[in-house]
Amino acid sequence: MQLLLGFFLAILIAYLAYRAHSLNKSGAIAATVTGTIIFGIGGLPWAILLLTFFITSSALSRAFKKRKQGLDEKFSKGHERDAGQVFGNGGIATAFAALHFFFPNELWPWLGFAAALAAVNADTWATELGVLNPHPPRMITNLRKIVEKGTSGGISLTGTLASLIGSALIAFLASLLTDNWSIFPLITISGLAGSLFDSLLGGTVQAMYYCPTDKKETEKHPLHTCGTQTVHIRGWKWLDNDWVNFSCGAFGVITSLLIKGLF
Repeated sequence: MQLLLGFFLAILIAYLAYRAHSLNKSGAIAATVTGTIIFGIGGLPWAILLLTFFITSSALSRAFKKRKQGLDEKFSKGHERDAGQVFGNGGIATAFAALHFFFPNELWPWLGFAAALAAVNADTWATELGVLNPHPPRMITNLRKIVEKGTSGGISLTGTLASLIGSALIAFLASLLTDNWSIFPLITISGLAGSLFDSLLGGTVQAMYYCPTDKKETEKHPLHTCGTQTVHIRGWKWLDNDWVNFSCGAFGVITSLLIKGLF
């Protein structure tokens, strides 16, 4: 019965998100799949964490539009999330929700679920709020190198603080819903670590392209915003932004489990 209720709740939320242009058709279908597993197996606490990530990330993507003008040409996709983005951000969390079915009395599936969402939430907050930094970001691989806002691998003080707050929000709710405050610093640190790992991948091995017309580096391929075909300049061609987001969540989980194992 809970799985059936989770299915109907997932359909409702996916439909509303589609109508609000936060998801496209493929994204709505993917959100129904992930939502059914998370809502149906995990129940209300798991649903609250997922919805917190989705609602805040969707709201932030629409905020400060004037400050973000001109940045869309750098990102591979727009604000309407497709299936790749849904699974990239929520795939790891969904897997841990499924594991909760087999290990209902264990803490580690909840910890992995929360750490994965903390990481992708931290990354989203850093991306969406980093544009408010008064100065251009610096490349994470070389903090002396100044880059344009929106550049993959670029970090700033405002973006890093936003990342920390985004991670702490998920950690706070995860601790509150389980009445286990010992996991708050663990999830917060893990989420921040996942976000920084995302930036590291973006600055090193993520596939990046160049528009010869606009003379700008971009994630978009095969066509840039202007319609010109982009040229691969660095990184692994298969490692697009969706896989980087997936790696972000995975690194958050690995960090949380390693810290828990050590301490």
